[in-house]
Amino acid sequence: MITRELQTVVEQKLFKGKVIVLTGPRQVGKTTLLKQIIDRQPQPILSLNCDEPEVRALLGDANLQDLRTIAGNYKLIVVDEAQRVNNVGLVLKLLADSFPSVQLLVTGSSSLELADEVNEPLTGRKFAYHLYPFSVKELATATNALVEKQSLETRLIYGTYPDVINFPGEEKECLLNLSDSYLYKDILALSNLRKPVHLEQLLVALALQLGREISYHELAQTIGATAETVERYIDLLEKCFVIFRRQAFSRNHRNEIKKGKKIYFYDNGIRNAIIQNFAPLNLRQDAGFLWENYFVSERMKANHYRRYFAKNYFWRTFQQQEIDLIEEADGLLTAFEIKWNEKRRPKIPAVFAGTYPHHEFHVVNRDNYMEYLT
Repeated sequence: MITRELQTVVEQKLFKGKVIVLTGPRQVGKTTLLKQIIDRQPQPILSLNCDEPEVRALLGDANLQDLRTIAGNYKLIVVDEAQRVNNVGLVLKLLADSFPSVQLLVTGSSSLELADEVNEPLTGRKFAYHLYPFSVKELATATNALVEKQSLETRLIYGTYPDVINFPGEEKECLLNLSDSYLYKDILALSNLRKPVHLEQLLVALALQLGREISYHELAQTIGATAETVERYIDLLEKCFVIFRRQAFSRNHRNEIKKGKKIYFYDNGIRNAIIQNFAPLNLRQDAGFLWENYFVSERMKANHYRRYFAKNYFWRTFQQQEIDLIEEADGLLTAFEIKWNEKRRPKIPAVFAGTYPHHEFHVVNRDNYMEYLT
């Protein structure tokens, strides 16, 4: 069993008067994490799986008296797949306000509905966390750092979803099944899209532009839609934990790109499944982009799990000077140049160094990347 970094984080927040909300895509291990947490608790526990129609109906129509009957003498109530319950935010608020000694632990596979319904009712009443596919630290802890570094090419091609890690030799089938059921069926069911073919075309276009700046207008021309539709679909894919955006960093220096956008995938394996390319790195033209996507997504996991609250950007000038990743936290900028070729040792661009003197600069490569992620 691979221990998740969030386990300790969540356990430290139990019984502090807040609802704990855990989001993340399907098949990422939320239910397994819940089991690991509740198995260590001595209190009476009620588990409610909202995939079951009876549970959805019970919670969706519950009044205070019903909730009092449901809560009973339990001290910990787990609500799994909460996004399936109508008005779940109001139900959770009523539970939290009426039974302050009861710890609510809530999970949801899609922020598309869960975030909208939970955020406002539970303002000031929740701790919110996101569970990603396995992190490099989790995998290195389960084996050791050397074994994990030796698996880097596998991670770049197949990613780190639990099924991919747990079923070696069956990675392609796992990813293709996951991408078909999760990326298309779930998203289409949740969003009621009129032209799902545009979503599929957009995913392929985004996968092929990995690590590059994107234009909503150009993407719209590629898939035969409007720029507004493209932006709406990208927002949908982001809310469903498929991709995430990075904006260009700028403090209005005249040479800086101010409105640029890059798209990254939460998981390399999902990206490669979308274009159905699992070729080894020595046969690929996109190894550098896979490496950048891997490091950016792993750094995001590391920061989230250690509760390091930094804003993330990339930086580029009209003269094509660029930095792959900028983190901004507490007035300090940390710049990362991500290089697949470990022999390349770029220097900080002079324009950036002169404009932003309060910064750190790191060159990340295959030799040293673990020190920034573990």
